[in-house]
Amino acid sequence: MASVLLVDDEEKLRQLLKRIISLEGFTVFEAGNVKTASRLLEKETIDILLCDVKLPDGNGVDFTATVKEKYPSVEIILLTAYGNIADGVQAMKKGALDYIIKGDDNDKIIPLLNRAVEKIDLHNRIDRLQKQVGLQLGFENILGNAPLIQDAIGLAKKVAPTDTTVMLLGETGTGKEVFAQAIHQASKRAMNAFVALNCSAFNRELLESELFGHVAGAFTNAIKDKRGLIEEANEGTLFLDEIGEMHVDLQAKLLRVLETQEFIRVGDTRPTKVNVRIITATNRDLDEDTANGKFRQDLFYRLNVFTIRLPALRDRKKDIPLLAKFFMERFTQKANQRVTDMNKEFMDHLLQHDWKGNIRELKNIMERAVILANGPTLTIDQLPLDLQVANHKIKGTMSAFDLASMEKLHIQRVLNHARGNKTETAKLLNIGLTTLYRKMEEYGIVWNQA
Repeated sequence: MASVLLVDDEEKLRQLLKRIISLEGFTVFEAGNVKTASRLLEKETIDILLCDVKLPDGNGVDFTATVKEKYPSVEIILLTAYGNIADGVQAMKKGALDYIIKGDDNDKIIPLLNRAVEKIDLHNRIDRLQKQVGLQLGFENILGNAPLIQDAIGLAKKVAPTDTTVMLLGETGTGKEVFAQAIHQASKRAMNAFVALNCSAFNRELLESELFGHVAGAFTNAIKDKRGLIEEANEGTLFLDEIGEMHVDLQAKLLRVLETQEFIRVGDTRPTKVNVRIITATNRDLDEDTANGKFRQDLFYRLNVFTIRLPALRDRKKDIPLLAKFFMERFTQKANQRVTDMNKEFMDHLLQHDWKGNIRELKNIMERAVILANGPTLTIDQLPLDLQVANHKIKGTMSAFDLASMEKLHIQRVLNHARGNKTETAKLLNIGLTTLYRKMEEYGIVWNQA
């Protein structure tokens, strides 16, 4: 149960309140003045402070401000004499939960203490959730020991506490949004919204409405006012992915947001003030786009204040085993499978792949492999056919072994397509069911799901 520190110089009243509160299961500490109460707050874990306004060595209202500054999680309830309600109101402005008039019905104390406990529990739950979110979206969620990714993480950690505009450069699938979220979580804006928008997903008109919002009547079907994502991200962070795809006309409006921290909704005439940090990302060469007039030079300079280049997965292949294991464990839980390992041949194929889709491609391949797994160990049979074939091409020239391997891969692919149904597989391959079983035995193809 919660602990209560009762501060009052009237001993009889203090003892009465202590008895009432203790009977409800609260742990009660008591003090007759501010000095003793301060020592107890330093020594004991106090959840609720029940304090008189008039004390021999101080004032409860001033003490409220001091306690809230040092112990913000402590809930404070003031005891005030009749006629001094103003003191209680003033204390609430300084952080007190509520106040009780001395001599009033003591039955009001316990409900008020219970209300304080509920508020404390709510704050604790929120803190736990925020810590969980921080772990999931923070820098701890970015895996990799290769120097290139560690350099990128180091830069991101340095810029995160500031309000500086950040531009993330890298190929598709390198984790640009993950980095943007981590920067947000490590900033002073972490308690506020992180809003992400892919600029390539909308045409010019829709993107303008999504980004800046609109007022009723601004265009056909605009039947009511709509807040844009810039406004939704107020006091937080706005992440604009694929910024190079934004129309030049909208680039001018975005530049105004960066320069003045205000914008005008579509169809409106009055500017709206915001306080938003902007992080952008692109896989395009904006220097070239700027030279060709496809991207505004002034906006490029405003966005390119702090640049972080994210490496392609093929440039940090030493991280593939770590990432593959991470995804394997995640999808094993999600798919309710019992996959615990990857054999050497499976890992060799991953290491030899070019990974044009980078981490996103690896993630998708690992999810597929776990779903197709027939046992505790992942094998090349669970890899996409093109990845298996590419690896054979790398190994050397065509031979009888290669031809047999191609046949094995094709049978495996059709089995996967038919979800392990042998009859359907034989029909699709245009061979007899007996022939299919013979070839499966010859090539060591096992499928236990059908």
